[in-house]
Amino acid sequence: MLLLGTIGSRGGDRLSDLYKVAIIGSGPAGLSAAARAAAIGMSHVLIEKTDHLSDTIFKYQKGKHVMATPANLVLRSDLDFDAGKREAILGTWDEQIATGRVNVKLNAEVTKVEGAKGNFAIHLRSGEVVAAEAIVLAIGTQGNPNRLRCPGADSPMIQYQLDDPGEYFDEHITVIGSGDAGIENALGLAADPAQRNVVTILNRSADFARAKAANVALLEEAEREGRIFVRRETTPAEVRDGELLLDTRDGQEAIPCQRIIARTGSQPPRGFVEAMGIEFSSSEPGAFPKLSPVFETTTPGIHVIGALAGYPLIKHCMNQGYDVIEFLNGNADLKPADEPILAEKFNHLPGNRNVDEWLGVFGDNIGILADLSTLQLRELMLDSTAHAYEPGDVIFRRNEPGSSMFAIAEGSVAVEVSPHDPSITVPIEQGSIFGEVGLISGRRRGATVRAAEPVIALELSRTAALKLLATSPGAARAVTAISIERQLLQMFGSGLTREDVAPLVASAEVMQARAGQVIVTEGADDKDIFIIRRGSMIVEKEIGGKPVFLSYLPAGSYFGEMAVIDGSARTATVKAAIKSEVIRLPGDGFLALLDKNPALREKALADMAGRRATNAFIESRKGDFTGAVDLYSETAAFLVDNGIGEATDVLLIDEKLCIGCDNCEKACADSHDGLSRLDREAGRSYAHLHVPTSCRHCEHPHCMADCPPNAIHRGPDGEVFIDETCIGCGNCQRNCPYGVIRMDAKPPKKPSLLQWMLFGAGPGPGEAPYGWRKKEAAKQQMPEAKLAIKCDMCSGIDGGPACVRACPTGAAIRVSPDKFLTFTKLTEDVE
Repeated sequence: MLLLGTIGSRGGDRLSDLYKVAIIGSGPAGLSAAARAAAIGMSHVLIEKTDHLSDTIFKYQKGKHVMATPANLVLRSDLDFDAGKREAILGTWDEQIATGRVNVKLNAEVTKVEGAKGNFAIHLRSGEVVAAEAIVLAIGTQGNPNRLRCPGADSPMIQYQLDDPGEYFDEHITVIGSGDAGIENALGLAADPAQRNVVTILNRSADFARAKAANVALLEEAEREGRIFVRRETTPAEVRDGELLLDTRDGQEAIPCQRIIARTGSQPPRGFVEAMGIEFSSSEPGAFPKLSPVFETTTPGIHVIGALAGYPLIKHCMNQGYDVIEFLNGNADLKPADEPILAEKFNHLPGNRNVDEWLGVFGDNIGILADLSTLQLRELMLDSTAHAYEPGDVIFRRNEPGSSMFAIAEGSVAVEVSPHDPSITVPIEQGSIFGEVGLISGRRRGATVRAAEPVIALELSRTAALKLLATSPGAARAVTAISIERQLLQMFGSGLTREDVAPLVASAEVMQARAGQVIVTEGADDKDIFIIRRGSMIVEKEIGGKPVFLSYLPAGSYFGEMAVIDGSARTATVKAAIKSEVIRLPGDGFLALLDKNPALREKALADMAGRRATNAFIESRKGDFTGAVDLYSETAAFLVDNGIGEATDVLLIDEKLCIGCDNCEKACADSHDGLSRLDREAGRSYAHLHVPTSCRHCEHPHCMADCPPNAIHRGPDGEVFIDETCIGCGNCQRNCPYGVIRMDAKPPKKPSLLQWMLFGAGPGPGEAPYGWRKKEAAKQQMPEAKLAIKCDMCSGIDGGPACVRACPTGAAIRVSPDKFLTFTKLTEDVE
């Protein structure tokens, strides 16, 4: 039995008792606070609007396994908590709250709070009023879920809560949301094969950055076993009766769907909280209240703990509940439970600062952390590493693998922009970041970075950085602004400075474009310029009522400048070849930049002249080679549809020249431990061009997503390769949309070519038959573990790709799309 307080009578009567503290909300934080108050004899009341304790945990799906993370953080609470089933945890807490004689008021919804520190009046919907000297708000955020924002979002197919996964049978169910709640719902719905549900989970990005590693591992296991379909880089476009239209990286696709479980996060109940006079850290929808080190808000006497404070993990919440009561009881010397962990992280840094001082250094000096509360900053530090560098120390080198991001708290660094002359450097000052390119693209480091003076820097792991960007709009905006600024300076060059591009950066807008989406329409009068930040575009011009393919634009290109400079209408249509991201710059801002920089104007005019020449050539010759134009446009469209739209290097075979000798496959196998990385006959053909099954070395490789050992990297020449740390999980094979990754065991070494020619020893050139490999592997007792293998562009092999060198007729070619898919190629073919 819970000890229920006799808190006043009906009709708005004020309670005669003045409690030392009133705790509003009985989640893990509120329960822990109430248990501590009861344990030390502090006058208290725990107010809960439902008829049960811990509504957040209560609403977890039945049988859910609740994790107790972080594992290295001690639990500081009068309540027990270990990882286990939802039902067991709730049962333990109910029992301990009852035996601990916690004063609980159930079915008590708070409508408003009046008064001041020392004498608050808490009004309940029943009309009762609770009086307290201090208030602890532990109401969480789960009561305010983010709603879907797409056509059909009011459909009865959509629900924002899953109580019992065992209730659903024979349904196509889509879970939207890539956090822990979404993953756990999907796992629960797919747990019992007898329910025969087809379960799909959507993730708008390639990584599950916001979820616990253990949950991600379970989801990947379910994906490997075929129990859950995981759709990455996918968002809902429209909810229809019986189906869900998706925006995928390759365009729109409809899937069967009878039920949608939307777990897209939640927002703090801002209106209710602000009505108490409490200020938030910013105007962003996901911002949290401003808090002091003792959890006190800007309204004296009201404290906030738990998810509403921005620290949602259960163990953290329970520790806060304990701590806030200790603070109210006068224990000013109490340090947070994570203090020893952070002290160890900082103990090698110079300056003899304590944890609070170091948190101040990082929080105050690093721009992207400006909007974080102390609690959020502490959580970030647990997944990050603080470094101290002396002048000249190398932080990372050009072409090293790495996907972490660095932020400078003190000092500055020098970026060696020239691979040939290390004396040519660009400074990055205190407060800024570097390494963001590796974070965003997954590419190797693009430059060597050294400490220019004594430096204190924070290294954010990829997981920590992505979580920061997903949960802190201010940090996301800051990183976006920095990356845009650097892209403008790198792309336009011509001696531009940060001050020159600052107005453009301030007015820039990042836009998402689905595959096939038109960005610029031929004949339109708009006057913006666009930079391709991610993905690729194709340029078309209408001739004779048909769209003619002009060119392919990879990431880093810009377009739209012609209409901006001369005020003319758009001369061509530009649309996304794949799911892309572009930066929109206002035309008037770009013109102002040209006026200030003659060298940039000359460069832009030269680019424009080249494009105008192409247009003029088409107009003058369109009557002469309409058939060639049609063939080229259709061929280009075919190649884009088959992956060239996101490729950096692709193998093509001219079937007019190919004689089917398979020398390309044999050379590939003999250059790579006896296993071929390409399948000549597989793939699709159009006209005389064949796209075999071989890696495209995508601009943003899908195979890199969810690689547990981070074994997939991009080399200095753009090749995407798998290193020796591969564990054979198969995630890359499943994530590759082109089927170019195979899982196989390393085969036994074959007899030499000379032995085969003279004595007939071994299977001969090329990949050995499976039977021979299996028999020889058994003889030699070789391991049978399968690892991922794929084309690496013959990196490190003299002469370039073996497949191209071995082709006797020149049918096999490797091309980059920006060179092959151009109108220049067409004019060469025609003339």
